[in-house]
Amino acid sequence: MYTADQSSNTVSVIDPVALKLLGVISLGTQAPAALSPLYKGELLVHGLGFSPDGKTLAAVSIGSNSVTLIDTATNAVRGKVYLGRSPHEAFFTPDGRELWVAVRGENYVSVVDPVHFTETRRIPVPDGPGMVLFNPKAPYAYVPSSFTPELSVIDTRTYRVVARVPQASPFSPNLAVSPQGDQVWFTLKDSGKTQVMRARPPFDITATLDSGPVTNHVALADTPTGRFAYVTVGGLNVVKVYTRDAAPRLVATIPTGALPHGAWAAPDGKRVYVGLEAADQVQIIDTASNTVTGQVPTGQLPQALVYVPGAVRSGAGTAHLQPLDSTKATLTLTLTSGSAARATVSVNPLGLVDLVQIVATGLTPNTAYVLRLTGPTGQAQDLAALMTTAQGGVTAQTIGPVKQLLNAPQGAGQLSVVAKVGGATVLVQSK
Repeated sequence: MYTADQSSNTVSVIDPVALKLLGVISLGTQAPAALSPLYKGELLVHGLGFSPDGKTLAAVSIGSNSVTLIDTATNAVRGKVYLGRSPHEAFFTPDGRELWVAVRGENYVSVVDPVHFTETRRIPVPDGPGMVLFNPKAPYAYVPSSFTPELSVIDTRTYRVVARVPQASPFSPNLAVSPQGDQVWFTLKDSGKTQVMRARPPFDITATLDSGPVTNHVALADTPTGRFAYVTVGGLNVVKVYTRDAAPRLVATIPTGALPHGAWAAPDGKRVYVGLEAADQVQIIDTASNTVTGQVPTGQLPQALVYVPGAVRSGAGTAHLQPLDSTKATLTLTLTSGSAARATVSVNPLGLVDLVQIVATGLTPNTAYVLRLTGPTGQAQDLAALMTTAQGGVTAQTIGPVKQLLNAPQGAGQLSVVAKVGGATVLVQSK
């Protein structure tokens, strides 16, 4: 099992049976490298895909516009391909001959020859393609958009878009295709919804679910007791479990750690693995009880997560791995109020400074706020400007010596979210 660690620019390699971190594959230096020319190494490791035989992992770096192909048996880099602006996710075709990459900062899917490390063609789609996955039973690929409320269905034989399916809102980061080839589930991070469509003509939407704020990824699990969809809801720090029948029903809500993001099911359906973006770990869900039964540490800000059957067929699988730097563990804070509004703040050490990320929900829609740090002497400093969406949510990042100020010798500092107009404090760091 692998996670793409966006801040540390690593890929964490995990034994999913022993529930043990084997080590990390370093693809670049930490995030401050973005502040100077980047001549070597990758930046913002974010997306993951793998070949049907399990022998090749594709790691997408959105900051350096690249896809790195890694040998799963040895953890060695086979080669790299540089593409258009901000590729997001990639996956191999069912025959393994091509790697399709959703180039989110452009309006096309790049088709890559994974042997010669070259782009062979571009498939035009609406602006902001977020991901691409294939139907295991029919010649279709599915590409949701992150900027346009439209999902594209591509005929893999002709490389042509054969259907355009309306999305309930523009920002879709993730989708999953059922093993039976009958359903496509895709998430809408901006509106907090999850939609289900028929994977074959007429490719119509069959369900729209209000899954919750900051709906991230979806994993489909065929378990001994039935077929289910596991949806990570970052704004609520939960995973929601739905049936995969004609009228999906919510059957469980599983509390997790901070900001669940990537998710993938084990092939036998007995476990679902969830990456916690703001806690630097993977949590393990037992699908029989729908409870969290364990966790494994990862690199900083894990994003995509994949389970690769057959990745290591012999040996320990630890070649070319580096140990996790435990001194760079993320500090996770919760900001709350007397209402439903809340925020999760992660503070990632980056040497002399920290990367601070806030994900807030339940605030007043279309309203300006600031993330404020108040020192032990009462001196206040605004760290980031926040503008909420129409749903009352916001995600923002900033860099500064925040952890040092929060743990100052003369007394702890405190984070808060304050209205820009009027200065009212709406969220305060929980003790």
